[in-house]
Amino acid sequence: MKKLFLIGSIFLSTNIFAKSFIDSSQYFFAKGIEEKKAKHYLVASNYFDKAIGFNKSFTEAYLESAIVNNEMRRTDQAKASLLKAHELQPTNIDVVKELTNVFYDYHQWDKAIEFANKCTNCANADRILGMSFYNKEDYMQAEKYLLKAITKDPSDAQATYTIARNYMDADQYLKAVPFFEKAVSLSPDKNVWAYELGLLYYNNNNFRSAVTAFENAAKNGYHITNDYTENYGYSLMYSGQFAKGEEKLMEIYAKNGNKELLRELSQILYSQKQYDRSLDYSQKLLEADAKDGKALYQAGLSFIKLGKKAKGQSMCDKAIELDPTLASKKSTVGGGENDFGL
Repeated sequence: MKKLFLIGSIFLSTNIFAKSFIDSSQYFFAKGIEEKKAKHYLVASNYFDKAIGFNKSFTEAYLESAIVNNEMRRTDQAKASLLKAHELQPTNIDVVKELTNVFYDYHQWDKAIEFANKCTNCANADRILGMSFYNKEDYMQAEKYLLKAITKDPSDAQATYTIARNYMDADQYLKAVPFFEKAVSLSPDKNVWAYELGLLYYNNNNFRSAVTAFENAAKNGYHITNDYTENYGYSLMYSGQFAKGEEKLMEIYAKNGNKELLRELSQILYSQKQYDRSLDYSQKLLEADAKDGKALYQAGLSFIKLGKKAKGQSMCDKAIELDPTLASKKSTVGGGENDFGL
């Protein structure tokens, strides 16, 4: 009987000891929750660690520890806690949700996709799927989920911008335009987006809108580079704002001295029927190099359009002697008159 009594006492003592551990774990967990609500994240983290110390299978404590560590930007600790919680409870939707966000923040796109697909009731699952597929350059899947995401939240500027980039990267430029426009309207301070919209307009030959977009980018603080000034200048030229466009492009010429810019100015002005101004730039090129066949040819074209056909044709013929490749530009138009197109 004494032996049986001893065994019973040991069993009872073990149960009491285990219960005291559980009670201690719950106590520290509750204290952690209090401190978390007060936004005392470091203190809360210490309490959750103590709770886990008394109960290594305390899933909720691992989860709460991850949340407060995330608030403190201690992402490695947060990730470790979440992985342990997931190991304990693989179907815990709160753990799955937090891991989805952590993998996305870590740019682990495959894992983010895996967990977002498990997170069936997560409000941001489609957004994370779309963003992750975009970063994997899977444009078809990205389009599918990003469209769902912005349907749920039309005010999501980042998702709207990403689907615009998705179409742009997939060479579907016209599809990209309305989403770029919406993204810029949602976040006017994103000056890079406004600049990219300007480039998109430019590539679609919508030069007036490109001018507006470039000006909007500059107004909102976009850093003015040579590329910006050049793109802005060409947009001005093609939209008919010749004086301002020439001014911007000549700013670039003053910096780099690239005579090809003068050639392009001459050709643009010619295409816009500004024959006198086109001739000015052709003559600048000829002043730098009298044997520049292309410049002489362009000058001849301008003279023809200005009514000095004999002089212009003579200059074009001379240009072809200097540069025989220009012969392929010669064409015959109505009335038997010779015209030359670059």
